[in-house]
Amino acid sequence: MKVYSLKTEQFVNANIEECWSFFSNPKNLQKITPSDMGFEITDFDEKNMYAGQIIQYKVSPLFGIKLGWMTVITVVKDQSYFVDEQRFGPYTLWHHKHFFEVKDNGVLMTDLIHYALPLGFIGRIMNSLVVKNKLKTIFEYRKVKVDELFNA
Repeated sequence: MKVYSLKTEQFVNANIEECWSFFSNPKNLQKITPSDMGFEITDFDEKNMYAGQIIQYKVSPLFGIKLGWMTVITVVKDQSYFVDEQRFGPYTLWHHKHFFEVKDNGVLMTDLIHYALPLGFIGRIMNSLVVKNKLKTIFEYRKVKVDELFNA
């Protein structure tokens, strides 16, 4: 299995409490996800983020095909970092770490994702042709939306 990674960083002009409150709330994910992804939360217990929390979505990552996606929040350190892992969905592996580091006048937010695709050789081709670029596009969109929300 080939495992890929993607790392993004963004400065957020907010204090750690505001930043954490926004990014640790699954409801806000839709606000920073491109509309063509068809992102929709289908099951969420409405509680503040905690280790063991299950969140289910519908998402259309490619070609408008709706897929179910279940993530589990595996680790949470309040106002510092959290990890979500896919249990069911389009990836063979999805491990997403979200870090928040207090800086002068704001917070440095870092996302580190490790992912793998199914179907062996075909999955590697799909990553090269489509998936890698789609993920970059999603996080570029996210950067623009976060700038609009916090850095305008």
